Amino acid sequence: MGVRRRFLNLIVDNDVRGTKSLRCINLDRQKFFDDTPSPARRPNGSGSESEAGLREALKLGRITLPHPSINFEACGSVLQWSIDCFPLGGGRNKVLCADQSGRAFLFDADTRHVVPMPDLNAPKLSPFSVFVPGADADDDGSSLFVMERYPAQETLSVHLSHQFEAFVYRKLTNSWSCQLLPPPPFVTDPKYWHGRPKKISSYGVVGSGGWSICVSVDGAGTYCLDTVKHAWSSAGEWTLPFCGKFEYVPELQLWFGISAEDRRCLTAADLSATDSPPQIVDSWMELETPDEWTEMLDPQLVSLGSGRFCVARFFHTRIRTGDLCEGSVERYFTVVTGVDVVRHVPDGNGSINGHGSASSSDGKGKLGIIKHRSRSHISYGRDGNITAVF
Repeated sequence: MGVRRRFLNLIVDNDVRGTKSLRCINLDRQKFFDDTPSPARRPNGSGSESEAGLREALKLGRITLPHPSINFEACGSVLQWSIDCFPLGGGRNKVLCADQSGRAFLFDADTRHVVPMPDLNAPKLSPFSVFVPGADADDDGSSLFVMERYPAQETLSVHLSHQFEAFVYRKLTNSWSCQLLPPPPFVTDPKYWHGRPKKISSYGVVGSGGWSICVSVDGAGTYCLDTVKHAWSSAGEWTLPFCGKFEYVPELQLWFGISAEDRRCLTAADLSATDSPPQIVDSWMELETPDEWTEMLDPQLVSLGSGRFCVARFFHTRIRTGDLCEGSVERYFTVVTGVDVVRHVPDGNGSINGHGSASSSDGKGKLGIIKHRSRSHISYGRDGNITAVF
């Protein structure tokens, strides 16, 4: 079993517009995992909530926000103040932050060091990021890819796009550079130049060596970026079964993410063959929620290593303070659930050992999920809203 992470990082809005803080939760102190977990529920397809499930959802433990590791603020603008945070994965407790003008810095939460970074070549409106570690132990060649989620159309003559960039680390100079990338084919294909910009709906690293980034685009298929050659290729007109970022777990030889078909579920799929539609292994519902909880942001999945995950879901609800004339109170909250995905080995009687819900077999033993604890954090306005976990 590989080494599991002990910290969960949170990006939290502060009360001043354009300011955020990074908070690091010690998972040994705030328990999201225990020794007596309950089995995860399978989706019933109806979306209905049982009375017991409603009571359980309303009795969540609380997340205690630790003191900020760092507070950061976007430079002032007459139009807007915003700052985006892009984590460096692979066990690195680092985050790159860029404001609405593209100015960037890197923060190491372990050493508390702030490193100036080259600016983005162009600001991003709704970006996402994918980190690809270097092949060598010294991190040489490690790259953080930053891309627009809703890329605008570009002409066929465009070879490098300001909508797709990569921060690349070089050990020789102990520095980062920011490079433009070519756009994926759908951005310059006239047949997709109608209606609203296409959305990149799922993304992650694929391939045994982790050399490719795979993205799915609503209405335009799936594309792969060779992270060494910086060249795109079309994988097919199908789309990946995930919503948002997906993660590979080498111990299970499968990829995991939030289900695109049912966002209430965690899904496992085999993406080993990127030239054909992926095979879904199974899906599980790790949290039941009341109908009045409205989803505010896309769910986020954090891999802690060896099949252990935290699933973060972001909600909003309105609670009446009295009669209709007296108004209501808005409540914003984040729920984080700890789960383990494991392979169950049949015993001599053909039974499945271990806790959790057994599921389909892919020839390597039955796959099951163990649900641990769910905890929530509630805020009544902008200040204190959790907007990202990693």
